[in-house]
Amino acid sequence: MIQTLQRIPWFLELSFSQIEALSKIASIRTLNQGEILFSEGDSEDCLYIILEGQAAVEAHIPGRGLVFLYNADPLDIIGWSVLTPVIRQRTATVRATADIRFLCFNSQILRQMCELDHDFGFIIMRRIANVVSSRLLSTRLQLFEILRQTDNHF
Repeated sequence: MIQTLQRIPWFLELSFSQIEALSKIASIRTLNQGEILFSEGDSEDCLYIILEGQAAVEAHIPGRGLVFLYNADPLDIIGWSVLTPVIRQRTATVRATADIRFLCFNSQILRQMCELDHDFGFIIMRRIANVVSSRLLSTRLQLFEILRQTDNHF
């Protein structure tokens, strides 16, 4: 597990002891193509990093149903909202579009680790901020496309 974590660019700034602590709350899981990792509205429990494969991230839009937002590829982080202090349920649905292998980190312990070790917390939250910014941009572009399609129908 330590070697797997050390190969992830997301964790390059962490010390060996921080990587070692992180390895204790991580597990490797698999999901077959078509299976749902989690659904919008589910309770949060894990932060995920895809190691192999691909997953579709989708959100329910009233009047439109489940709408594709983006593909999550290897080294992408899924379920980042588990580290935010306000959101305690999933904000999207994630479905494997190919067989996937991924890391799962216990979100409750990960939040505690960030609180107890501020250097660790700063590195993790800086990475999460980059992910959130990227996802907001992707979602905004998707929203623009939905609005464009809606305008063309009237």
